[in-house]
Amino acid sequence: MVNFTTDQIRSIMDKKSNIRNMSVIAHVDHGKSTLTDSLVSKAGIISSSRAGETRFTDTRKDEQERCITIKSTAISMYYELADSDLAFIKQNVDGNGFLINLIDSPGHVDFSSEVTAALRVTDGALVVVDCVSGVCVQTETVLRQAIAERIKPVLMMNKMDRALLELQLEPDALFQTFQRIVENVNVIISTYGEDESGPMGNIMIDPIVGTVGFGSGLHGWAFTLKQFAEMYVAKFTAKGSAELGPAERCKKVEDMMKKLWGDRYFDPNAGKFSKSSTGPDGQKLPRTFCQLILDPIFKVFDAIHDFKEGRDQPN
Repeated sequence: MVNFTTDQIRSIMDKKSNIRNMSVIAHVDHGKSTLTDSLVSKAGIISSSRAGETRFTDTRKDEQERCITIKSTAISMYYELADSDLAFIKQNVDGNGFLINLIDSPGHVDFSSEVTAALRVTDGALVVVDCVSGVCVQTETVLRQAIAERIKPVLMMNKMDRALLELQLEPDALFQTFQRIVENVNVIISTYGEDESGPMGNIMIDPIVGTVGFGSGLHGWAFTLKQFAEMYVAKFTAKGSAELGPAERCKKVEDMMKKLWGDRYFDPNAGKFSKSSTGPDGQKLPRTFCQLILDPIFKVFDAIHDFKEGRDQPN
């Protein structure tokens, strides 16, 4: 069932500060249309069971038959943020409701004109990168187009399920893969972008500020460091202490996000963070991203896999 009404859409159209126009851009077959399906499913326009296979924005018959996007397709969706999330928005907004105008664009080099047309009517670009294939030729091309049109990019590391199930990478190897992709995208941005003092300001992507997401469009899950930071702030805050105010909670979450990326390590025995990879007694400490983010995800995948294996075995 659709999660919004026509009246909600119409009322939000009068609130310019609550409207977001986004293009989804990427190399061919990096999962743009599949990811868009998951976003459309979250808005209630299609069922979650069909997300990833419907290719809702591939409206032409030849697109469905060839499983490739040829024409840019726009769709409008309504989302509501929780009150606790509004503190993280660094600009004035009017209420919790947001109108998202999303354009799914082609990834094939032959349809670059469609990408340019989409970028010219949007003010943000969701750059999708297959975390197994990494940054490819067309990724650089569409990112260069976005910067030329003065569009601010955010990054989505897609197909994380492939890295876990097909490649079966170790957590630290997966972190190194993510870090390399972030660096490659920032190299492209610094190559074609303006100086930080220019009109666009600093448009470098950084997981610490929430401009990088990780997940799987096919399976309909994703996260930024903010989700895990909020969970650990709640966990590490002393029980029985006074409830944190929105501003104080926001600051604590932002501080926690800085500890969850890069060369920051966690001592599970002491329950403390460290900038050194070795503990007081000389033992090697796990990286915080691996210990506090990837490790729980790996355990969930292992539990689901073991459950399916047990269920499929004959009695």
